[in-house]
Amino acid sequence: MPNSPQPITITPDWKVELSQSVTTIDELLGSLNLNATDLSISQQAVQDFALRVPRPFLARIQPNDPSDPLLLQVLPVKAELNTVEGYSPDPLDEAAHNPVAGIVHKYANRLLLVISPACAINCRYCFRRHFPYQENRQSKEQWQNALDYIRNDKEINEVIYSGGDPLAANDHFLAWLTEQIADIAHIKRLRIHTRLPVVIPSRIDSKFLSWASATRLKPIVVLHINHANEIDNDVSESIKRLQSCSIKVLNQSVLLRGINDSANCLAELSEKLFDCDVMPYYLHLFDPVAGASHFDVNEQQAKKIYADLQTILPGFLVPKLVREIPNKKSKTTIAPE
Repeated sequence: MPNSPQPITITPDWKVELSQSVTTIDELLGSLNLNATDLSISQQAVQDFALRVPRPFLARIQPNDPSDPLLLQVLPVKAELNTVEGYSPDPLDEAAHNPVAGIVHKYANRLLLVISPACAINCRYCFRRHFPYQENRQSKEQWQNALDYIRNDKEINEVIYSGGDPLAANDHFLAWLTEQIADIAHIKRLRIHTRLPVVIPSRIDSKFLSWASATRLKPIVVLHINHANEIDNDVSESIKRLQSCSIKVLNQSVLLRGINDSANCLAELSEKLFDCDVMPYYLHLFDPVAGASHFDVNEQQAKKIYADLQTILPGFLVPKLVREIPNKKSKTTIAPE
Protein backbone atom coordinates (compact mmCIF):
# COMPACT_ATOMS: atom_id res chain seq x y z
CA MET A 1 0.00 0.00 0.00
CA PRO A 2 1.31 3.50 -0.81
CA ASN A 3 2.25 5.64 2.17
CA SER A 4 -0.34 8.26 3.08
CA PRO A 5 1.29 11.71 3.15
CA GLN A 6 1.07 13.60 6.41
CA PRO A 7 -0.64 17.01 6.08
CA ILE A 8 1.98 19.70 5.59
CA THR A 9 1.75 23.45 5.27
CA ILE A 10 4.11 25.05 2.78
CA THR A 11 4.41 28.84 2.72
CA PRO A 12 4.27 30.55 0.31
CA ASP A 13 2.12 28.67 -2.15
CA TRP A 14 4.11 27.40 -5.17
CA LYS A 15 1.71 29.06 -7.62
CA VAL A 16 2.36 32.42 -5.99
CA GLU A 17 6.11 31.86 -6.23
CA LEU A 18 5.74 30.85 -9.86
CA SER A 19 3.80 34.04 -10.63
CA GLN A 20 6.53 36.14 -8.99
CA SER A 21 9.32 34.81 -11.23
CA VAL A 22 11.82 37.21 -12.76
CA THR A 23 11.07 37.66 -16.46
CA THR A 24 13.21 40.61 -17.57
CA ILE A 25 16.96 41.06 -17.94
CA ASP A 26 16.88 44.36 -16.05
CA GLU A 27 15.23 42.76 -13.02
CA LEU A 28 17.58 39.78 -13.12
CA LEU A 29 20.71 41.93 -13.25
CA GLY A 30 19.36 44.41 -10.69
CA SER A 31 18.64 41.61 -8.22
CA LEU A 32 22.24 40.41 -8.52
CA ASN A 33 23.96 43.78 -8.60
CA LEU A 34 25.34 43.08 -12.06
CA ASN A 35 26.12 45.52 -14.84
CA ALA A 36 24.94 44.74 -18.36
CA THR A 37 28.26 45.96 -19.76
CA ASP A 38 30.03 43.06 -18.02
CA LEU A 39 27.85 40.47 -19.76
CA SER A 40 27.12 39.51 -23.36
CA ILE A 41 23.36 39.72 -22.83
CA SER A 42 20.78 39.82 -25.60
CA GLN A 43 17.24 41.16 -25.55
CA GLN A 44 16.66 39.39 -28.88
CA ALA A 45 17.43 36.07 -27.21
CA VAL A 46 14.63 36.80 -24.74
CA GLN A 47 12.26 37.42 -27.64
CA ASP A 48 13.22 34.04 -29.12
CA PHE A 49 13.08 32.14 -25.81
CA ALA A 50 11.56 33.84 -22.78
CA LEU A 51 13.50 34.55 -19.61
CA ARG A 52 12.01 32.96 -16.49
CA VAL A 53 13.78 32.58 -13.14
CA PRO A 54 11.87 31.74 -9.93
CA ARG A 55 12.99 33.69 -6.90
CA PRO A 56 13.96 30.65 -4.79
CA PHE A 57 16.47 29.74 -7.52
CA LEU A 58 17.54 33.38 -7.90
CA ALA A 59 18.37 33.45 -4.18
CA ARG A 60 21.05 30.78 -4.76
CA ILE A 61 22.88 32.83 -7.41
CA GLN A 62 25.86 34.72 -6.01
CA PRO A 63 25.49 38.52 -6.42
CA ASN A 64 28.28 40.42 -8.15
CA ASP A 65 29.48 37.30 -9.97
CA PRO A 66 28.92 37.37 -13.75
CA SER A 67 30.31 33.82 -14.05
CA ASP A 68 28.10 32.21 -11.40
CA PRO A 69 27.20 28.70 -12.67
CA LEU A 70 23.53 29.08 -11.81
CA LEU A 71 23.30 32.47 -13.50
CA LEU A 72 24.85 31.11 -16.70
CA GLN A 73 22.10 28.50 -16.97
CA VAL A 74 19.40 31.19 -17.25
CA LEU A 75 21.13 34.26 -18.71
CA PRO A 76 20.12 35.15 -22.31
CA VAL A 77 23.30 35.92 -24.27
CA LYS A 78 24.25 36.96 -27.78
CA ALA A 79 25.71 33.53 -28.56
CA GLU A 80 22.13 32.20 -28.71
CA LEU A 81 21.65 34.11 -31.95
CA ASN A 82 24.49 32.30 -33.73
CA THR A 83 23.64 29.86 -36.51
CA VAL A 84 25.95 26.88 -36.08
CA GLU A 85 26.11 23.91 -38.42
CA GLY A 86 24.87 20.72 -36.80
CA TYR A 87 22.61 22.47 -34.29
CA SER A 88 18.90 22.18 -35.04
CA PRO A 89 15.50 23.04 -33.51
CA ASP A 90 14.75 19.34 -33.03
CA PRO A 91 18.11 17.71 -32.23
CA LEU A 92 16.55 14.39 -31.14
CA ASP A 93 14.11 14.14 -34.06
CA GLU A 94 11.18 13.97 -31.66
CA ALA A 95 8.77 15.05 -34.39
CA ALA A 96 9.22 11.58 -35.90
CA HIS A 97 8.10 9.99 -32.63
CA ASN A 98 4.99 12.06 -31.89
CA PRO A 99 2.29 9.59 -33.02
CA VAL A 100 -0.53 11.17 -31.00
CA ALA A 101 -0.79 14.68 -29.57
CA GLY A 102 0.86 14.72 -26.15
CA ILE A 103 3.00 11.60 -26.71
CA VAL A 104 6.68 11.14 -27.57
CA HIS A 105 7.32 7.42 -28.05
CA LYS A 106 10.95 6.61 -28.83
CA TYR A 107 11.62 3.50 -26.74
CA ALA A 108 9.76 0.19 -26.81
CA ASN A 109 8.52 -0.19 -23.24
CA ARG A 110 8.11 3.43 -22.15
CA LEU A 111 6.85 6.72 -23.49
CA LEU A 112 6.70 10.39 -22.60
CA LEU A 113 3.55 12.37 -22.02
CA VAL A 114 4.11 16.06 -22.71
CA ILE A 115 1.98 17.22 -19.81
CA SER A 116 2.62 20.94 -19.82
CA PRO A 117 4.23 23.41 -22.23
CA ALA A 118 5.28 25.59 -19.31
CA CYS A 119 8.43 25.45 -17.21
CA ALA A 120 9.05 27.17 -13.89
CA ILE A 121 12.52 28.07 -15.15
CA ASN A 122 13.73 28.50 -18.72
CA CYS A 123 17.14 26.87 -18.94
CA ARG A 124 18.96 28.35 -21.91
CA TYR A 125 20.38 24.95 -22.97
CA CYS A 126 16.93 23.28 -23.12
CA PHE A 127 16.74 20.78 -25.99
CA ARG A 128 12.98 21.42 -26.25
CA ARG A 129 13.22 25.19 -26.47
CA HIS A 130 11.71 24.93 -30.00
CA PHE A 131 9.24 22.07 -29.30
CA PRO A 132 5.76 22.62 -30.89
CA TYR A 133 3.92 22.71 -27.57
CA GLN A 134 0.85 24.36 -29.06
CA GLU A 135 0.31 21.30 -31.25
CA ASN A 136 0.42 19.07 -28.16
CA ARG A 137 -1.87 21.02 -25.83
CA GLN A 138 -5.18 19.34 -25.19
CA SER A 139 -8.23 19.05 -22.98
CA LYS A 140 -9.18 16.08 -20.82
CA GLU A 141 -11.31 14.79 -23.68
CA GLN A 142 -8.39 15.02 -26.10
CA TRP A 143 -6.12 13.23 -23.63
CA GLN A 144 -8.29 10.17 -24.17
CA ASN A 145 -6.53 9.64 -27.51
CA ALA A 146 -3.20 9.40 -25.69
CA LEU A 147 -4.67 7.08 -23.06
CA ASP A 148 -6.11 4.85 -25.79
CA TYR A 149 -2.68 4.71 -27.42
CA ILE A 150 -1.19 3.48 -24.13
CA ARG A 151 -3.99 0.95 -23.59
CA ASN A 152 -3.48 -0.50 -27.04
CA ASP A 153 0.28 -1.04 -26.71
CA LYS A 154 0.79 -3.83 -24.17
CA GLU A 155 4.57 -3.57 -24.52
CA ILE A 156 4.56 -0.25 -22.62
CA ASN A 157 5.05 -0.68 -18.87
CA GLU A 158 6.22 2.79 -17.86
CA VAL A 159 4.79 6.26 -18.44
CA ILE A 160 6.98 9.33 -18.05
CA TYR A 161 5.50 12.75 -17.30
CA SER A 162 7.55 15.36 -19.12
CA GLY A 163 7.14 18.77 -20.72
CA GLY A 164 7.93 21.64 -20.34
CA ASP A 165 7.70 20.69 -16.72
CA PRO A 166 4.84 18.36 -15.85
CA LEU A 167 4.55 19.80 -12.34
CA ALA A 168 3.65 23.17 -13.82
CA ALA A 169 0.22 21.59 -14.41
CA ASN A 170 -2.40 21.73 -11.67
CA ASP A 171 -2.81 18.88 -9.21
CA HIS A 172 -6.47 18.26 -10.04
CA PHE A 173 -5.57 17.40 -13.64
CA LEU A 174 -2.48 15.42 -12.66
CA ALA A 175 -4.48 13.37 -10.15
CA TRP A 176 -7.10 12.58 -12.80
CA LEU A 177 -4.53 11.60 -15.41
CA THR A 178 -2.58 9.44 -12.95
CA GLU A 179 -5.75 7.59 -11.97
CA GLN A 180 -6.50 6.94 -15.64
CA ILE A 181 -3.02 5.54 -16.21
CA ALA A 182 -3.18 3.41 -13.06
CA ASP A 183 -6.29 1.76 -14.50
CA ILE A 184 -4.22 0.42 -17.42
CA ALA A 185 -3.10 -2.98 -16.17
CA HIS A 186 0.22 -3.25 -18.06
CA ILE A 187 1.62 0.03 -16.70
CA LYS A 188 3.88 -0.58 -13.68
CA ARG A 189 5.68 2.68 -13.09
CA LEU A 190 5.08 6.42 -13.24
CA ARG A 191 8.21 8.48 -13.74
CA ILE A 192 8.08 12.27 -13.33
CA HIS A 193 10.90 14.32 -14.86
CA THR A 194 10.83 17.71 -13.21
CA ARG A 195 12.92 20.70 -12.17
CA LEU A 196 10.19 22.29 -10.05
CA PRO A 197 11.14 20.71 -6.69
CA VAL A 198 14.57 22.28 -7.24
CA VAL A 199 13.65 25.75 -8.48
CA ILE A 200 10.44 26.11 -6.39
CA PRO A 201 10.69 23.58 -3.55
CA SER A 202 7.24 24.49 -2.21
CA ARG A 203 5.80 22.60 -5.21
CA ILE A 204 6.14 19.40 -3.20
CA ASP A 205 3.09 19.96 -1.03
CA SER A 206 0.29 17.79 0.36
CA LYS A 207 -1.76 17.95 -2.85
CA PHE A 208 1.11 16.70 -4.96
CA LEU A 209 2.09 13.96 -2.52
CA SER A 210 -1.53 12.83 -2.25
CA TRP A 211 -2.00 11.99 -5.94
CA ALA A 212 1.61 10.94 -6.59
CA SER A 213 1.45 8.22 -3.95
CA ALA A 214 -2.23 7.28 -4.15
CA THR A 215 -2.22 4.59 -6.85
CA ARG A 216 -0.68 1.15 -7.34
CA LEU A 217 1.92 2.67 -9.71
CA LYS A 218 5.51 2.80 -8.49
CA PRO A 219 6.36 6.55 -8.50
CA ILE A 220 9.81 7.82 -9.40
CA VAL A 221 10.84 11.47 -9.51
CA VAL A 222 13.85 12.34 -11.65
CA LEU A 223 15.23 15.74 -10.73
CA HIS A 224 17.42 17.83 -13.00
CA ILE A 225 20.27 19.38 -11.01
CA ASN A 226 23.47 20.41 -12.76
CA HIS A 227 25.47 22.01 -9.96
CA ALA A 228 25.84 21.50 -6.21
CA ASN A 229 24.94 25.15 -5.57
CA GLU A 230 21.39 24.40 -6.71
CA ILE A 231 20.81 22.33 -3.56
CA ASP A 232 19.96 24.33 -0.45
CA ASN A 233 18.02 23.42 2.69
CA ASP A 234 14.65 24.07 1.03
CA VAL A 235 15.51 21.70 -1.83
CA SER A 236 16.71 19.10 0.66
CA GLU A 237 13.41 19.38 2.54
CA SER A 238 11.38 19.01 -0.67
CA ILE A 239 13.32 15.81 -1.42
CA LYS A 240 12.62 14.50 2.10
CA ARG A 241 8.91 15.07 1.55
CA LEU A 242 9.06 12.97 -1.61
CA GLN A 243 10.94 10.20 0.14
CA SER A 244 8.53 10.23 3.08
CA CYS A 245 5.90 8.87 0.67
CA SER A 246 8.20 6.13 -0.68
CA ILE A 247 8.84 8.06 -3.88
CA LYS A 248 12.24 7.11 -5.29
CA VAL A 249 14.29 10.16 -6.25
CA LEU A 250 17.02 10.15 -8.90
CA ASN A 251 18.94 12.94 -10.58
CA GLN A 252 20.14 13.60 -14.09
CA SER A 253 22.46 16.36 -15.22
CA VAL A 254 23.68 17.82 -18.48
CA LEU A 255 27.40 18.41 -18.99
CA LEU A 256 27.61 22.14 -19.71
CA ARG A 257 30.59 24.25 -20.68
CA GLY A 258 31.47 26.82 -18.05
CA ILE A 259 28.96 25.42 -15.57
CA ASN A 260 29.91 21.90 -14.49
CA ASP A 261 32.62 20.80 -16.93
CA SER A 262 35.13 19.57 -14.36
CA ALA A 263 35.45 16.34 -12.43
CA ASN A 264 35.67 18.16 -9.10
CA CYS A 265 32.45 20.07 -9.78
CA LEU A 266 30.59 16.90 -10.75
CA ALA A 267 32.00 15.03 -7.75
CA GLU A 268 30.76 17.75 -5.40
CA LEU A 269 27.32 17.46 -6.98
CA SER A 270 27.20 13.68 -6.56
CA GLU A 271 28.29 13.93 -2.93
CA LYS A 272 25.67 16.56 -2.17
CA LEU A 273 22.98 14.52 -3.92
CA PHE A 274 23.90 11.46 -1.87
CA ASP A 275 23.70 13.56 1.31
CA CYS A 276 20.04 13.97 0.31
CA ASP A 277 19.70 10.22 -0.45
CA VAL A 278 19.37 10.98 -4.15
CA MET A 279 21.18 8.70 -6.60
CA PRO A 280 23.03 10.25 -9.57
CA TYR A 281 21.39 8.67 -12.60
CA TYR A 282 22.57 10.14 -15.91
CA LEU A 283 25.14 12.67 -17.02
CA HIS A 284 24.01 13.68 -20.49
CA LEU A 285 26.22 14.96 -23.23
CA PHE A 286 24.68 18.12 -24.62
CA ASP A 287 21.92 17.77 -27.21
CA PRO A 288 22.84 20.03 -30.16
CA VAL A 289 19.85 22.35 -30.07
CA ALA A 290 19.87 25.57 -32.08
CA GLY A 291 20.61 28.59 -29.93
CA ALA A 292 22.70 26.81 -27.31
CA SER A 293 25.93 25.74 -29.00
CA HIS A 294 28.00 27.73 -26.49
CA PHE A 295 27.15 25.15 -23.80
CA ASP A 296 28.58 22.19 -25.70
CA VAL A 297 31.44 20.09 -24.33
CA ASN A 298 32.94 17.89 -27.05
CA GLU A 299 32.95 14.13 -26.55
CA GLN A 300 36.71 13.80 -26.19
CA GLN A 301 36.79 16.37 -23.40
CA ALA A 302 33.71 14.77 -21.79
CA LYS A 303 35.43 11.38 -21.71
CA LYS A 304 38.47 12.92 -20.00
CA ILE A 305 36.31 14.64 -17.38
CA TYR A 306 34.42 11.41 -16.79
CA ALA A 307 37.58 9.34 -16.41
CA ASP A 308 38.82 11.84 -13.83
CA LEU A 309 35.46 11.68 -12.06
CA GLN A 310 35.77 7.91 -11.72
CA THR A 311 39.05 8.35 -9.84
CA ILE A 312 37.39 10.66 -7.31
CA LEU A 313 34.09 8.91 -6.55
CA PRO A 314 33.03 5.40 -5.56
CA GLY A 315 31.27 3.68 -8.44
CA PHE A 316 27.76 4.04 -7.00
CA LEU A 317 28.08 7.84 -7.06
CA VAL A 318 29.23 8.02 -10.70
CA PRO A 319 26.29 8.74 -13.04
CA LYS A 320 26.18 7.03 -16.43
CA LEU A 321 27.68 9.19 -19.16
CA VAL A 322 25.25 9.02 -22.07
CA ARG A 323 24.32 10.64 -25.33
CA GLU A 324 20.90 10.52 -26.92
CA ILE A 325 21.18 9.77 -30.63
CA PRO A 326 18.09 10.34 -32.80
CA ASN A 327 16.15 7.18 -33.69
CA LYS A 328 18.23 4.91 -31.43
CA LYS A 329 16.16 2.54 -29.27
CA SER A 330 17.99 3.52 -26.11
CA LYS A 331 20.46 6.06 -24.81
CA THR A 332 24.06 5.43 -25.89
CA THR A 333 26.58 4.92 -23.10
CA ILE A 334 29.83 6.78 -23.64
CA ALA A 335 32.94 4.94 -22.45
CA PRO A 336 35.66 7.04 -20.77
CA GLU A 337 39.16 7.43 -22.18
